[in-house]
Amino acid sequence: MATKIVKYEIVKHFGIISKKRSYQKEVNLISWNGRTPVVDIRNFKIEKDSGKTPLNGVTVEKDDLHALKDILSHINSEVLG
Repeated sequence: MATKIVKYEIVKHFGIISKKRSYQKEVNLISWNGRTPVVDIRNFKIEKDSGKTPLNGVTVEKDDLHALKDILSHINSEVLG
């Protein structure tokens, strides 16, 4: 069975949430297979040649992003410990 090739373009890099060894969790604006870019929160494996391989993550469309921002703004330091 042939492996499906997924192409992606990081249109804008917003930031890195965390780094662990050769992995990092990033927030980016990504176009998947030439589609309209979406905000994406995803783990990437950082290759020795400075390339990145996308791993598990979540894509967040515009309406969902507004809802997520609202939810996150209500989380306070008591909840986060």
